[in-house]
Amino acid sequence: MNATNTAQPLEAQKARRELPLMRRRWLLIALALLLLSLTWAAVDIYGPRQTDVRRFDPAEVARLDTEMWRSYYARERFLLFRQLAELLRTQYRLPFLRSNLVAYRAAKAAFVFKEGKSRSDYEKALPYLLSFYAEIRKVSNIEFNVERAARLELEWWIIHRERAKYQPGDLERALAEAAAEIYQIPAERLLEHGRLRAEAMKIRDTKAESGGVTEEDWKQIGELLRASWLSLSQAVNT
Repeated sequence: MNATNTAQPLEAQKARRELPLMRRRWLLIALALLLLSLTWAAVDIYGPRQTDVRRFDPAEVARLDTEMWRSYYARERFLLFRQLAELLRTQYRLPFLRSNLVAYRAAKAAFVFKEGKSRSDYEKALPYLLSFYAEIRKVSNIEFNVERAARLELEWWIIHRERAKYQPGDLERALAEAAAEIYQIPAERLLEHGRLRAEAMKIRDTKAESGGVTEEDWKQIGELLRASWLSLSQAVNT
């Protein structure tokens, strides 16, 4: 056997020995990356975080609010979810994964409610609202009652849905009370916020019932919502 023939088996043996080492090395790298990913996810979802909920951009909130209305009425579930997640990231400053998990709960509440036909049906959305507000409370620098916030949110949804049963002014008052719980200020200071949002809802409802909401209508709705959120911002920061 010549030197060339001897070298070939030796090289093959060396290659066979190195192959398991390479596999173990790549396995260790993959495990390390997995551990880093799981750590990042845990910190994102469960890590302590606090934000000043009074500090938001009224114009941006109004833009997203308008778009979320459009998605809700068009039954665009995934689009509504994405918009809610964006709102939570940009205005409540939730990290990426947490913003998506919390947005899912809010979107689920909205569409459970949308399918309802009576108060007992509507109240099936409450567990999702409780979960949503519990997460907001975890990051909020203002202490508020999670159950009260969730129930007040659901209440104005019901008043809006069954508006024919209520008196003029009930919706704007309910909207003011829901926001007042979150920011822990008297509802009287938020009546303008409630009035402007209720007016925007009335335009949407009236136009939808009479044939459809035009782009010009949505523009007017957006302007009212912008004024509403600006009013809220001024009220909670003075």
